[in-house]
Amino acid sequence: MIQTLTKIVTFEEFVNWLPDNSDIRYELHRGEIVKMAQPITNHRGTENTEK
Repeated sequence: MIQTLTKIVTFEEFVNWLPDNSDIRYELHRGEIVKMAQPITNHRGTENTEK
């Protein structure tokens, strides 16, 4: 089995890497860039509504 090497990135590298105006969401977890799942339709209406 072939294992790929993961490049660890800093927060600054991650921010500079983020694509502009992308519909795809990414998060940085322990230096690894992780593509996030898209929210389901019902959940989109509640985003950013925390009080």
